[in-house]
Amino acid sequence: MQNVRHQGGAEAWAKDVETNMNKSLFVSAKEAEQYTLSECLDRYIEEYIPRLKHPKRETDRARFLQKRTLAHRIMATIRAKDIADLRREREAEGASGNTIRLDFALLSKLFNYARSDWGMESLTNPVALAAKPKLPPGRTRRLEPGEDERLLAACAPEYALVVRFALATAMRRGEIVGLRWQDVDIRASRARLNDTKNKESRTVPLSRAAKEVLQGLPRHISGRVFPFCPDHLSAKMADACRAAGLNDLHFHDLRHEATSRFFEHTDLDVMEIKAITGHKTLQMLARYTHLRTANLAARLDGARRGEVGRECPDL
Repeated sequence: MQNVRHQGGAEAWAKDVETNMNKSLFVSAKEAEQYTLSECLDRYIEEYIPRLKHPKRETDRARFLQKRTLAHRIMATIRAKDIADLRREREAEGASGNTIRLDFALLSKLFNYARSDWGMESLTNPVALAAKPKLPPGRTRRLEPGEDERLLAACAPEYALVVRFALATAMRRGEIVGLRWQDVDIRASRARLNDTKNKESRTVPLSRAAKEVLQGLPRHISGRVFPFCPDHLSAKMADACRAAGLNDLHFHDLRHEATSRFFEHTDLDVMEIKAITGHKTLQMLARYTHLRTANLAARLDGARRGEVGRECPDL
């Protein structure tokens, strides 16, 4: 009787497959069962990564993943549990939650790309089902009263101009070093950003403080407003902070500071500030905004924006 039931089940499965094939619903698993994750990473490096803004960084990440035991597995056999095991391995090695998140993001793109472009429609994306690593809380570091003066005093003159410009515009590091004179119109108080993190160009209004920085700059032969590389800016920031005795302050914190000052020192509404900073969502904008309690208390007592705690009058 048991054999009959098994036979009946096999016949039912075969009939199901035949029906689906007739209905053009059948998806072959052949491609997904032929290639290992490592082989697919090779193809991903060759075909997809060259299109990215920072291909070397992504290539290094993909090569690192190829060294993991999981890379020898056939694509079709990788499940959410395997991705979870990889997360646990990386956590045990001391990798940060954000580093693991970036590993997962690459793997997720790979599986989606394999499904859409390489004929592996039968694949499911195991990364989408796996529990994500716990991320650390966002940074809330702001410049305390007097710290901006100490920082600027410790900076070389040409780098101090970069810091002042960052505080006046809330531009990202990459946006600052990518800015070209041909995209700046000081008379019209605007700068066009064509190379942004989210790949959407935007126009940034230039305050008096931002224009004062630009008007004092020489024109570099490269056409770039600030002829630095991104890592150079971060290294100079670290040197200046050490010299000024400032702890736990990074270049990207200047963007947090500038965004928070927009809320505290101007009458701009939230959508206007979002347009300036280039945040895609209000949730992301909120992560970059850290308002001082003293200013909020003054607002509760009827003060208008900018009437208290105004540390940078020309913002």
